[in-house]
Amino acid sequence: MKMPVLFIGHGSPMNAIEENEFTETWKVLGKNLPRAKAILTISAHWYSEGTRTSDSNNPRMIYDMYGFPKELYELKYLAKGSPELSSQLERVLGERLIIDNGWGIDHGTWSVLSHMYPEADIPVVQLSINHQAPAKEHYEIGKALRFLREEGVLILGSGNIVHNLSLINWQMEGGYPFAHDFDEYIKSNILDRNHDAVIYHERTGESAEKAFYTPDHYFPLLYALGASDLSDEIEVFNEKCLMGSMSMTGYRFG
Repeated sequence: MKMPVLFIGHGSPMNAIEENEFTETWKVLGKNLPRAKAILTISAHWYSEGTRTSDSNNPRMIYDMYGFPKELYELKYLAKGSPELSSQLERVLGERLIIDNGWGIDHGTWSVLSHMYPEADIPVVQLSINHQAPAKEHYEIGKALRFLREEGVLILGSGNIVHNLSLINWQMEGGYPFAHDFDEYIKSNILDRNHDAVIYHERTGESAEKAFYTPDHYFPLLYALGASDLSDEIEVFNEKCLMGSMSMTGYRFG
């Protein structure tokens, strides 16, 4: 069965141990999706020089956040790796891909999967985001990996479409106007299948300038978009901005 592609707005690491409207949606997704042979995640938190992945049978669990409650650091998500999937990535991406077992899976991956697949019984491979590459290249890598859907691999981009920590307002329930504007711009162009408008998001002007100052949380969307097909049905979920400058909006393609 051809697997869907997901982009998930993962938000705060605390979502890993909290029960809220977002995590409830992730649980429902995990129950309703076809059973995956393996999961390929592209997390905002492995933002590296070059494109990297791990070929370990037992990828490390990375606690890449600071100042959170002890309970969060005690969470274990001990999914196996998939050297087979890593080999497929090597064949497709060639010399662009670096094998790096010094990372593993970070909270962009396990904070979501701990709700979707709490048994950690599906192998997980994480692919890094090359911070030296332009937006179009991330989209093209997604396209190159599209075939994996036919082989039972769930491709999951994990980030946030709006993610500007410098403007976060912890007491604010919704989002600033620019956050809603940018989130709506991205949604309308995804639904219209106008991928260039999403890749070259800077055309939106001020809202794009404030949506994020570094694209690490935005680029996972481009991998998911590249891996999608024009024939895919599109579902929008968790459509919400919060704390002023963070969007939790997610997409399912197929």
